[in-house]
Amino acid sequence: MNRALTLHDVIVVGAALVCGAAGGVLLRLALRWLGERARATRWSGDDIIVDTLRTLAPWASMAAGVAAAAAALPLTPTVGHDVDQTLVAALILVTTATAARVVADLVRSLALSRSGVAGTATIFVNITRIAVLAMGVLILLETLGVSIAPLLTALGVGGLAVALALQDTLANLFAGVHILASKTVQPGHYIRLSSGEEGYVVDINWRNTAVRQLSDNLVIIPNAKLGNTIMTNFHQPEQQMSVMVQAKVGYGSDLDHVERVTVEVAGKVMSGVEGGVVDHEASVRFHTFGESGIDFSVFLRALEFSDQYLIKHEFMKELHRRFRAEGIEIPLPTRTLVLPDQDRVPLPGRPAI
Repeated sequence: MNRALTLHDVIVVGAALVCGAAGGVLLRLALRWLGERARATRWSGDDIIVDTLRTLAPWASMAAGVAAAAAALPLTPTVGHDVDQTLVAALILVTTATAARVVADLVRSLALSRSGVAGTATIFVNITRIAVLAMGVLILLETLGVSIAPLLTALGVGGLAVALALQDTLANLFAGVHILASKTVQPGHYIRLSSGEEGYVVDINWRNTAVRQLSDNLVIIPNAKLGNTIMTNFHQPEQQMSVMVQAKVGYGSDLDHVERVTVEVAGKVMSGVEGGVVDHEASVRFHTFGESGIDFSVFLRALEFSDQYLIKHEFMKELHRRFRAEGIEIPLPTRTLVLPDQDRVPLPGRPAI
């Protein structure tokens, strides 16, 4: 210190520290109240903003109190500069950590609004968080007087060695970014690979893609493999999909009557089963003279992939009931065998009688 500490200095320092702490507590309480109001709104952005202020405002208030207390003390210029640098560094660290969390939440919120599912593409969340943290560290070093030019040069030289050592990891990373950027696959889509794996895309992170099967098992697929395989996306170009059901009637049936009854049943199922497209007009197409009857296909429509199973279930039950009520035969597989007359036509290896 450049002079002796007086009672006035102690009082001013204590008042500054108390005011800073009290301001932080009051801001915390006020922002908590504001956060409850923000959660009542439909927009999720205000929740993120209030949550950010709840972290930054109390710290800024306490830092201001400490800075005022340091200014009231008879400190030497060197010590005062060190105190100011420490406070600035602490604020930069808190701001960087908060900004990384806020940006990650915004990216996650945007992914949720685009995909409309619980799963998110964490690859973008992680990339943005790391980028913000890296920029914050560089700003901190520059603020403390540390030159970042040699550090960037060293990182550039060492990055080549890291890239060679992490070829598979980087391949998966860039493949995941390409998949999301091209929008070929998004979280929530139902996909089927040429190798047979299928299910809902739960998450796409920096290394792999998680696919949840209908049996609730998770299939983990490396992003590079997903980008190079032949894949069917049942949510592209639209989420709705056609559902085809095969059926058969006897040769003695009136096909016009069969078609009319089938369309009525399909319309009832479409309007009464969850997952059916209400305004879809079902179609019936006869296509094969089979061994035991006439085969035909019924084309229904589902809102998304997993809805087809309940639609088929209810349609087959209702169609079977209506066919029985209307007297329409659903034939059993039969085959007629015609044997030669043994009195006139000799069988191979046996003489005629």
